[in-house]
Amino acid sequence: MEPEWAAAAERAVRGRHLRRVWALPGTALGRSGWPPTPGQRLHRHWNYWWQAHLLDCLVDAQLRAPEPARALLIERFVKSVLRRNFGKWTNDYYDDIAWLGLALDRAGKVTGLPVDEPVSVILAQLREGWTEDAGGGIWWRRGDEFKNAPANGPAAILHARRGETGRAAELLEWMETRLVDPDTGLVWDGFRVDTGELVKLVYTYCQGVFLGACLDLSEVDSALRTIRAVVAHCAPAGVLRGQGGGDGGLFAGILARYLALAVHRLPPCPEATAARSVVLNSAEACWRSAMVAPHGPLFSPEWTVKAPILPLPQGHPARDLSVQVGAWLLLEAAHTLTGK
Repeated sequence: MEPEWAAAAERAVRGRHLRRVWALPGTALGRSGWPPTPGQRLHRHWNYWWQAHLLDCLVDAQLRAPEPARALLIERFVKSVLRRNFGKWTNDYYDDIAWLGLALDRAGKVTGLPVDEPVSVILAQLREGWTEDAGGGIWWRRGDEFKNAPANGPAAILHARRGETGRAAELLEWMETRLVDPDTGLVWDGFRVDTGELVKLVYTYCQGVFLGACLDLSEVDSALRTIRAVVAHCAPAGVLRGQGGGDGGLFAGILARYLALAVHRLPPCPEATAARSVVLNSAEACWRSAMVAPHGPLFSPEWTVKAPILPLPQGHPARDLSVQVGAWLLLEAAHTLTGK
C-alpha cells in the first residue's frame, strides 16, 4: 500500500465530480456521473446516500492530512446537502438518513462543525421507524413492508455512537435473529413482513454494516464470525468482489471500511490478520486496475478487472460517482492500516 493512493483517489473524485450546486457560490456536491449528462451537471440526479459517503471520505481525508481548506469544504458540503434536499435533512429511506447521520457525526468530531441538530432530527426519524412487526427492527423506508440489514445496520452504528446503546443493541439483535445464515455466518439482505419472505441475497454491504454494529457494541464473537464469513464467501483470491455500478458501487468500499475498523478494534487474532489482508489486497488490486484519467485514477467497479480505456462507453458503471467513491473508501481504509 503506497501512502499516496488515498490522496490520489481524493484528487480524482474531487476534480471530476465535485461541483457547485446550481452554480451557487459556496456550495459543493458530487455529480453522480462523469463525464456528466446535462441532468448530472445540474445535480438533477439526487443520490442522497452517495453524497453521505462522499462526505465520509472527505472526513477520512481530513484525518489523514488535515487542511483548513478541506475543513471549509466539508462545511460547505454539509450546507449543500441541506440546500439540495430542499431544506430537509431527511428523506423517506431509513438507510439513507442513517448514512448521512454517521457522516455528519464524524464530520462534527473531526472539524468541530455543529451537527447536533441535524443528527438529532435523523435519530428521531430512525426511532419512528422501529415497530414490533417481525419481532422488531426498522423499515427500509417509510410506507414499505421490508426490513433489512442496509437500514438496521447503519442505524445501529449511529445509535451506538450517539450513546443510545439500548436501541443499537435491539437493532443488532433483530439482525442476528432474523438475517444471519446459521450455516455460513453471512448476513442476508432482509425480511418482507407482508409475505413472510426471507430475502437471502448476499451483499458485501450487509456484511459491512453488521460488522460495524458488532464493533460499536463490542460483540466480539459475532464480529469474528462475520469476518470469517467474508473471507470465505465474499473475497475470491483475497479481494472483495464488486457489485456493479449504481448503489452497488459503494458496497465493497463500505465493507472495507468496517474490516479496517475491525483491525483497529479487535485484539490480535487470526480474524484481524485476515481482515487486514483482505483490505490491503483489495486496495492493491483496485489501484492496479485503475486507468489514467483527468485529475487522477479512474477506478474499476470490479477491482480485479481493468477499468475501461477512455472515452468511457455509455452506461459503463465506472462513470458512477458511487464506484469512484467506493474505491476511495477502500483506499482510505487501507491507509489507516499502513501507518504511513
